[in-house]
Amino acid sequence: MTRVAIISALSGELKPLVKGWPHSERGNIQFWAQRTEEEEWIAACAGMGESAAMRAFAAIEDGGPIDLVFSVGWAGALKSEVAPGSAHNVAGVFDANTGERFNCDAHAGSRWLVTSPRVADKVEKQRLAGSYRADLVDMEAAAIARLALMRSIPFYCIKGVSDGFDAKLPDFNRFIGRNGQFNLMDLVLFSIVRPQYWPSLLRMGENSKRASLAIRESLLNFLSERASD
Repeated sequence: MTRVAIISALSGELKPLVKGWPHSERGNIQFWAQRTEEEEWIAACAGMGESAAMRAFAAIEDGGPIDLVFSVGWAGALKSEVAPGSAHNVAGVFDANTGERFNCDAHAGSRWLVTSPRVADKVEKQRLAGSYRADLVDMEAAAIARLALMRSIPFYCIKGVSDGFDAKLPDFNRFIGRNGQFNLMDLVLFSIVRPQYWPSLLRMGENSKRASLAIRESLLNFLSERASD
């Protein structure tokens, strides 16, 4: 039985993929599982940031060895040509904290992602794009890539674009708790009296839904192609 780990930060990133899968929760970690005769797919999310991603990885590993792992979820665009709502099977990941570079395994695309310790605003996106020549930014993938490399597990990364390069959004870092959980109600209360953010937040919500659907399609196509090889 091949155990496939699918790790994201937030449940919304996984929603279209895991619809109808058995769900469970332990502590601050949510799990979904689907099993066929040959494979078991286990999806988990524990919050935003590398520490949360490592907790999700460890929780899946508690159930048995992982044979391959996917880092999936929303990412910000670092280039204007990377369209919001699209999904990308990335070629590799940089860690902005350490400068490490992790290549994804076969079937990857041409785009690169950089993992940042914070949600990147436009200024930080410009800096990351220039420093790493990357196309996307997230907060989790490098941690999962590092754990996969340590265990010689194939690593793949599929990211959907929630916000474009020029998006004018609030500072989301202020709404992330210590455990990596995103405090949506705090964002709503903050934004109610700041109408200048309403159009971009609405666009981000629609882009995020489209991105999650695109992630699901990309991941299922990938697994289908892998099974037929």
